[in-house]
Amino acid sequence: MKAWIWLLAASAAAAQPACDKPVYLTFDTGHMGVAPLIAETLKRHNARVTFFMASEPTKTGGTTLDDTWAPWWRERVAEGHDFGSHTWDHDVFLEDLPDADGKVTRFKVRTQAGVSPAVVRELTAEQYCSNLKKVGERFTAMTGKPLSPLFRAPAGRTSAALLSAAKSCGFTHVGWSRAGFLGDELPSQAHPNSALLEKALRDIKPGDILLAHLGIWERQDPWAPAVLEPLMTGLEQRGLCFAPLREHPRFAPLFSKP
Repeated sequence: MKAWIWLLAASAAAAQPACDKPVYLTFDTGHMGVAPLIAETLKRHNARVTFFMASEPTKTGGTTLDDTWAPWWRERVAEGHDFGSHTWDHDVFLEDLPDADGKVTRFKVRTQAGVSPAVVRELTAEQYCSNLKKVGERFTAMTGKPLSPLFRAPAGRTSAALLSAAKSCGFTHVGWSRAGFLGDELPSQAHPNSALLEKALRDIKPGDILLAHLGIWERQDPWAPAVLEPLMTGLEQRGLCFAPLREHPRFAPLFSKP
């Protein structure tokens, strides 16, 4: 295991009581308008989570991984969170593109993040890997730390060939549990915060991987921290706690590899 991961894990574990009912809260990048509020909420609950990062437009006119946000990411590293790739360009997988022999070496994707217009394009397996690795290179440049071996495909869309391509360059995919879809990317008119909170508190169970974002452009009634705070409190009252994915039984062995 990387030395910094050992140190962060030991420090965080010492600061928190043992819990045998973990849930794994994860955040994909977004417009970052609510990112400071989310960070404050996590600190209040002494919660460690996992962030999946892409280079997306922000409400301040920059991008999620630019120099403006570098101090914010460094603070999250110091708090003991985990970090994975969400592809650099936020490429949503559309379909495999097999060659004449039926071998899949290319993928059709829709590149779209935030308010940027969508562009449909083709990527080779090598280009997709490069897109994953670019996040790690930028993360290391910002924080001095290596990225975890985890990634989340935008929209969760994958294929066996895409997962194999990512695996070949060191990345394992992380989706989310059915009850863990927290709904912050849904239209607030049809899915108000009160309904999302009620559903999450009712359905989430120990071991679930939860999905939220650092700001969704289309949602008019922001999900965080309006739902995040009472959700975390409610789950804690049920005896659940929040853990990073390096403590998940399926993914923990990946962090032990040299």
